Amino acid sequence: MTNWNREQPAPHAGATGPNSSPGATMQPLERSLTGAVGAALAAAGLRSRSGLEKVVLTGLGAGLIAVAARGQNPLATALKIEQNDEGETVVRDAVTIGKPAEQLYAVWRDLPGLPLLMTHLRSVEVLDDKRSRWTVEAPAPLGTVSWEAELTADEPGKRIAWRSLPGARIENSGEVLFRPAPGARGTEVVVRLTYRPPGGSAGAVIARMFNQEPSQQLRDDLMRFKREQELGHAPTAQGQSSGRAALTPPNKRGDLV
Repeated sequence: MTNWNREQPAPHAGATGPNSSPGATMQPLERSLTGAVGAALAAAGLRSRSGLEKVVLTGLGAGLIAVAARGQNPLATALKIEQNDEGETVVRDAVTIGKPAEQLYAVWRDLPGLPLLMTHLRSVEVLDDKRSRWTVEAPAPLGTVSWEAELTADEPGKRIAWRSLPGARIENSGEVLFRPAPGARGTEVVVRLTYRPPGGSAGAVIARMFNQEPSQQLRDDLMRFKREQELGHAPTAQGQSSGRAALTPPNKRGDLV
């Protein structure tokens, strides 16, 4: 079985904080717009001369008004989108890799090389000892987005953390932990990211529905990182006659590689 672990809260929570839960609190503007749309639909329904249209519009409008009054996005809850106490969307995952922590830390600490690990990153330019400029490919209609970030923690072989500086178009922070894996099986690499999605909880839901939400990207990136570190390359299905990847026998630890 693949060594792919859902990240568990740890005492060393760092930049993203341990307190997160499924669901998303709507931002004030998002809440106001939802309530206004609901009221408009309900009013249109009450004015309609069609019985079916009256029921549908009035019911949909009442539902949106109720969602705005509660302030929680039910779709975000259904999709298990997490938020922390600060209202930021939380993305986190972990993978166990059969390599020493110091070696894996060195790969992540090479900031200009991060685009090789995180596919949504276009570039990271080092500005000085702490500051750097990050450029990402964001979902449409945002396109390419850049911001400056600073290192907030740098503990060789243990932890790296960063956060965007004021003025960033998308506020975000991140943290990578390197922990000894149980049974001396290598290192558990834990990645936690937080961000404020454009459009609030609705933006996070739309991104998740179109596979543009960072949780899926992070999972793919970590799995590729594991394969590159343990195999020296990341197998792909490119060039194969079938879209299904060939099955690979388990290694000595029983992991799929």
